Amino acid sequence: MSGFGTLTAAWMVADGSAPATRGVVLEQTRALDKFLAEIERRAFRMAQVALRDPDDAMDVVQDAMLKLARNYATRPSAEWRPLFYRILENGIRDLQRRRTVRKRFMTWLPGPKEDPDQEAQDPLDSVADNAPAVTELLMQRQAMERLEQSLRELPARQREAFMLRNFEGLDVAETATAMGCSEGSVKTHYSRAVHTLRAQLGEVWG
Repeated sequence: MSGFGTLTAAWMVADGSAPATRGVVLEQTRALDKFLAEIERRAFRMAQVALRDPDDAMDVVQDAMLKLARNYATRPSAEWRPLFYRILENGIRDLQRRRTVRKRFMTWLPGPKEDPDQEAQDPLDSVADNAPAVTELLMQRQAMERLEQSLRELPARQREAFMLRNFEGLDVAETATAMGCSEGSVKTHYSRAVHTLRAQLGEVWG
């Protein structure tokens, strides 16, 4: 996955009642850049699982990063993670709605119908690691493909709860903030997702 551009000073024009000192601005910028660098790959993976298209996933993640930087950079850093994932999930849902509208519109047009949702590939990250044995690598890849397929088949809110809790390590309160729902709803969505995934993937991930 190609890297995301840094967002240094992108937020400095949007948020601020009283101007911060240069030292504070630099410190906040470094902290925000560090935070975004730490989450970008996992955020991309989450978006890619939901959207099934690496280009759309990249666009949604970059847009979420910019919105966080412009609107919330001066908030306490402890709030950035749930805020970012709320922005990201809203962006994913907005794009999925636009796809649905476009798909319906395409059915009214004459000629061959093209459905990017059906044609889109779902490639794995091509990151060169210190490669394990070929057999082990193949088994890991197959297990990951099974997991991603099962995640896509979950209802959207169950998938969000599961990925935020497990991929990002958010607690229940942070997940509720990110999803814009109650903590009780998070627990329900997460429990149902875990039950479904265990039933489908027990022999692979058990």
